[in-house]
Formats: sequence, C-alpha cells, structure tokens
Amino acid sequence: MKLVFPAIFAVLSLLPIAVSAQTPKAGTTSAGSPEIRELQKIEDNWSNALNQRDQYGLELVLSPLFVGVSSTGDVTTRNQQIVGVINQEDKTAATDMRVVTVRMLGDVAVANGTYTYSHKAASGPVEEKGIFTHVFQRQHGNWVCLNAQRTMLREDGPSKAKGSKPKSQAELPFHIPLFSKGDKADKPGKVDDTPKP
Repeated sequence: MKLVFPAIFAVLSLLPIAVSAQTPKAGTTSAGSPEIRELQKIEDNWSNALNQRDQYGLELVLSPLFVGVSSTGDVTTRNQQIVGVINQEDKTAATDMRVVTVRMLGDVAVANGTYTYSHKAASGPVEEKGIFTHVFQRQHGNWVCLNAQRTMLREDGPSKAKGSKPKSQAELPFHIPLFSKGDKADKPGKVDDTPKP
C-alpha cells in the first residue's frame, strides 16, 4: 500500500503539465479558427459597405467611438468615414480585407490582416496593398470596430532592380586626403605643383 500512494501522487502531479502542453496559448487563433471566420464576416460587411457606398452598413460595423488612421496618416472618426463614403466621387473604388490573425481578449478582439484598395488617381488606376490592425469590441452581441490602423506596403518600381546600387553622379568620390591612395597627380584635372627631387 505504501508504494501505490506515491505512484498515484506522481502521476497526478504530472497531469497539469501534460494538459497545459496540449492546450494553445490564451488568446491566439489558428488559420481556420471560428474567431477568424467570425471577424472575416465583419470585415466582409465593412468592405461591402464601402464598395456599395452604404451608410447604414458602415454604421453597423463602426463604433461611435471609432478612430481610423489611414495609410497616409490621416486620422478620421466614424462620422467622417460615413461622410467620406457618401461624398465619394470615384465610383470604381473598391476595398477588400482579409483577416490573417485574431487575438481574443474577452470582449475585445484584435484582428490583423491584409487589404487592397483600388481607386482612380490623376495618373490612372491605382491598387494600394497593405496591412491593417483593427480593434473590435463586442457590444450588445455584435462586434464593432473601435480603432483601425493601415500601413501601405512599399513596392519597388520597375526601374529599380534588386541588388543594383545607384551610381554616384559626383565628379570625384569623397576621400580624406591623408588616408587616400596615390598622390594629386593621379587625379584627372589636377596639376602636381610640388617640386620633385
């Protein structure tokens, strides 16, 4: 009987370690999690409201306390977003948002993802790609966005090849005279006035 009790105690003491190793960390989600699917539906409603210039659809997604920071650094409120949708002249503008990760913090969710925004500019059609962070709060059983932050991804133009360095347009490269190789006569356009022995 003395050997059974310590063995049971040892097995029971290891049980919390085995259970904690199998459970995911609190707040993290996987790619196919129900949280991502739920917030993707909210993001789809938001995109549809923007694309269809739907004031009421936008009001259902954005909290009255909403603050948005655009990829250019412009800060807007919910009312300014709604007025922007109503007054938008570019009828071809389209937004698409895809949720990549979600962190659940009780009645608050932080969604990170990618977006594309297609619109007309003075130079022609433009497609802006970037990443976003949206902070949602559950209010009366629905998720509404409190805060949005977008960051545009920088794209290298076709003229810039990877790995190529720009060449200097200076006549002569910068140097420190005491540590440079050669003497003044080696440089084009310079005359060596020093007497030679």
